[in-house]
Amino acid sequence: MDSMSWSRRRFIGCTAVMLCSAGSSMALWPFSTPGGPSDIHGRIFKGDAPKTLWKWSHEAYAYRKLSKDRVVCGICPNRCLLSPGDRSVCRSKVNVAGKLYSLTYGNPCAVHVDPIEKKPLFHFLPASRTFSIAAAGCNFRCLNCQNWEISQAKPHEVRHSELFPDQAVEQALNAGVRSIAYTYSEPVTFFEYMMSTASAAKAGGLKNLWISNGYINQKPLLDLCKVLDAANVNLKSYSDKLYMKLNGGQLQPVLNTFKTLHDQGIHFEMTTLMVTGYVDDPDMFKRMCEWILTATGPDHPLHLLRFFPRYKLERLPPTPVSVLTRFREIAMAEGIRYVYVGNVPGHDGNNTYCHQCHRLLVERRGYHIPTFNISGQHCKFCGTQIPGVWNDHSGGQIQNPNTAGREMVTG
Repeated sequence: MDSMSWSRRRFIGCTAVMLCSAGSSMALWPFSTPGGPSDIHGRIFKGDAPKTLWKWSHEAYAYRKLSKDRVVCGICPNRCLLSPGDRSVCRSKVNVAGKLYSLTYGNPCAVHVDPIEKKPLFHFLPASRTFSIAAAGCNFRCLNCQNWEISQAKPHEVRHSELFPDQAVEQALNAGVRSIAYTYSEPVTFFEYMMSTASAAKAGGLKNLWISNGYINQKPLLDLCKVLDAANVNLKSYSDKLYMKLNGGQLQPVLNTFKTLHDQGIHFEMTTLMVTGYVDDPDMFKRMCEWILTATGPDHPLHLLRFFPRYKLERLPPTPVSVLTRFREIAMAEGIRYVYVGNVPGHDGNNTYCHQCHRLLVERRGYHIPTFNISGQHCKFCGTQIPGVWNDHSGGQIQNPNTAGREMVTG
């Protein structure tokens, strides 16, 4: 390598470090008004359905038949209108001879046992383990997707296992976990597989966890709530324009999801990936916090995750830790009681503090919990009730497994 190239690389690297350490990226990086198309929503794949269905095909859960053998999928707000031979935006559904089929029933592309904190769920059965499954596909097109290898793939394009609902529950029980998590890609796109597995899990005494972008229609969500115990839903930003530009969807359906989960009494936590130059706008963030407080109250935990450059946003720097710290302080000053910082090991924002007496309740070191000061559902120090599900209905005690699954950060 010649000296001029080396000097240029050193200059670029040093400049990036200086800018990242200076504070908010909004003031320093030229990405506050990113270029590119204003709407990246997905398109239907015309004539892309397989000639014959495979053994993992299952008639879709919710759709309408129209004239000329066309169908409309009713699971998510994309409402894909498919002619015979077409494939949906999420890549997992096809119209074959006037019927809508899912191609992801019983063929997950990822199966792992994870700490529940990785979902992330901090206020639901802490230190327990969960059986995580995912199938290929997503109804979004996020430029920042952390798991794009499976979310932006068709089912036949990824390696997968055969694991039908009863088998999934059997393996979960054999693994000694307390829950099954539908995660990694987008569970809305394998809704049929999730529903069947969740029903079987419920009958087997397991909890069901939904880790999702929340882009789902009201009727299927209400059906899901009948078997759902907890969720972590991405609130990617508080801007419809950003949702269209960065994710390929709309904001309002996601807000509706939060309201429905709240009204149905489902424990849920929220995650916002702080994408540099897109999401780190303090004014927008304050409006988001105001909506959360008005619509769902102060007690649903909010996780602010550090962004790392991946997929189509590799040009961006990681979120400065100082930005995450500041936005956590903003959210708590606005009135959200439990705000966490993710993807920053050792940060004080990994821990849970009582919103009343401010004493340390749950200390987290990675996936380990060396300190736990919640008795039943209450702070050990002042007796304040702490929102969440800390023990199950049988009064089982918190366990502290040392096993960690494969790291796969959602976004």
